[in-house]
Amino acid sequence: MKVVSNKQSHPAEAIAACSILAHRLGPLLKAVYLHGSAVGEGLRVRSDVDVLAIITGPLPPLVRQNLLTDFMAASGHYPFDHLGRRPLEVTIFQIADLSVLSYPARAEFIYGEWLRDAFLSGAIAQSQSSPEFTLILAQARREAIPMNGAGLADYVAEIPTDMIRRAIGDLLPELIASVDGDERNVLLTLARMWRTLITGDFVSKDAAADWCVSKLSKRSAAILSLARNAYNGIEDDQLHLYPKEVSHAVAELKGYITAALPVPYSV
Repeated sequence: MKVVSNKQSHPAEAIAACSILAHRLGPLLKAVYLHGSAVGEGLRVRSDVDVLAIITGPLPPLVRQNLLTDFMAASGHYPFDHLGRRPLEVTIFQIADLSVLSYPARAEFIYGEWLRDAFLSGAIAQSQSSPEFTLILAQARREAIPMNGAGLADYVAEIPTDMIRRAIGDLLPELIASVDGDERNVLLTLARMWRTLITGDFVSKDAAADWCVSKLSKRSAAILSLARNAYNGIEDDQLHLYPKEVSHAVAELKGYITAALPVPYSV
């Protein structure tokens, strides 16, 4: 069933992304969804606006370039945007890659502010496979709101729990390796991973941190609380000033996560 939701209730950045997708993709575009914080517990101070699109075939090179140009113009810069816009994260999947979902999932195109410098240097968003796309689809299938098109469950089968757990395990080393300079995001993502492994659900980063705090040592709980408060705009993001505390909390969270993973990740 085709659905077009009330776009007046959507973030302005999502509406802009939907317009860009419709303009640049034309008949290739099958559906557009809002997902992530905007449809969960609500956007936080430092939340991105997450948009997912489904297309019927591959993207021509010129269309890729045009999408990048438009998204860079519409997306809020990180960490501060002088127009007050939020950063966009846009992921595009081919319908053929969703009908028989492989592991890891394959995306045809990804835009995010962490990629802006690479795009400004001439890089072009190419198709790629990643366990992260598996997790994006698993969460979006449960919560995404159609902005244009049918519900996401019409295109994506239920993603098995063991595939979700595998994706978390496969992403863990890469995430931990990126902690320097990205302390807040890494700590809060680790908290989300742990909560998802234990409860099977997907929640916002700050809600995951709330769940974890009472289960961690006092030292780790304090630094995770600082990460949560920075995410919510309550405190400045000064986590880089506490490298020992961040390392301790990362190691403790990693221990809980690996203990909850299947055997290959638990050794």
